[in-house]
Amino acid sequence: MINKQIRKKDAVFIYSDELLTYKFHDHHPFNQKRLKLTLDLLQTHQAIANEDIIKPRMATDEELQLIHDPQYVNAVKLASQGKLSPEKAENFGLGTEDTPIFKQMHEASALLVGGTLTAVDSVMSGQAQHALNLGGGLHHGFSGKASGFCIYNDSSVAIKYLQQKYHARVLYIDTDAHHGDGVQWAFYDDPDVCTLSIHETGRYLFPGTGNIHERGQGNGYCFTFNIPVDAFTEDDSWLDAYRTSFKAIIEYFKPDVILTQNGADSHYYDPLTHLSATMRIFKEIPKIAHELAHKYCEGRWIAVGGGGYDIWRVVPRAWSFIWLEMTDNNRNSGPLPQSWIDRWQTETPVTLPTTWEDPEGIYEPIPRRAEITEKNAQTVAKALYPIRSNKSASS
Repeated sequence: MINKQIRKKDAVFIYSDELLTYKFHDHHPFNQKRLKLTLDLLQTHQAIANEDIIKPRMATDEELQLIHDPQYVNAVKLASQGKLSPEKAENFGLGTEDTPIFKQMHEASALLVGGTLTAVDSVMSGQAQHALNLGGGLHHGFSGKASGFCIYNDSSVAIKYLQQKYHARVLYIDTDAHHGDGVQWAFYDDPDVCTLSIHETGRYLFPGTGNIHERGQGNGYCFTFNIPVDAFTEDDSWLDAYRTSFKAIIEYFKPDVILTQNGADSHYYDPLTHLSATMRIFKEIPKIAHELAHKYCEGRWIAVGGGGYDIWRVVPRAWSFIWLEMTDNNRNSGPLPQSWIDRWQTETPVTLPTTWEDPEGIYEPIPRRAEITEKNAQTVAKALYPIRSNKSASS
């Protein structure tokens, strides 16, 4: 059951250097060095203390199998040891360009899942109101198949764990530029899990799913929501979709806990996506989640990472905003710590930012801005139609 005792901390931060072992190869776009960059930024900013940091544990096979097929878990273990043939690996989505096999892959992946379960237990046991595991957020993993850089799906495992251990109704909010397909399909017929994914339309981007008409099935119908925004969407339109949908859905669903996936790949600088957001949205995303968690869930909020492939200019700032919000730290504007810039500038091929915000004019004006904004507003209205129509019918 949910523990309602007095909580000891505002937030805990799940981290150890072992999380960096989730590494496909040196040239793969999924680079967990971004975790170290983010933590170092927070430490240099004097925004986090050692006592705020909790080491992740490794998820057990039993926990992984809350979502993942035992045969798949065994295949990942064999692949980790170099004992899975290429033909069998391909059947499980392993050994592909997106998800290459690497040594100790099972252990590294199970640790990411365990980190999210550590975050869950920290919040649900009453140790903290909020918990952040930036190593998690691997939302493309399926029951029996790896996909899109994701081997095990920590969010899906965590949701099932929340249901079984704490009997919780879970609201999952996914703001990655890529559709949260693995989590959606895992709970597509479950009325006690509500998912909302705001992502770039699948017409242009992997995985190609996340249409507004994907609403759930059976008892889970009208507990799945998708808002596919148009390519080149800018801050104002993106934030309007986020605020409007999040507030409507949480009022409709009334969860016990919120789990947010915080991909940082909607930024204009991200090399794998086509959106035009700036750091404005990444400051606002956790702010609204924080506000609504306190309004509806007695503050229970678990956050994980996700995508984000400009690991130097975007991810450290975007993910730091989550921790700063969780701890009510308003030192989130103005210059970045110069010592952090000096420490990392020699390692990066790009010029590091000097402020928490982006400067004006980081891209040329979008010619279709008004058209994109109107189209996104219509998408939000269509996505939320089942909620609004039910409310109109009952009033």
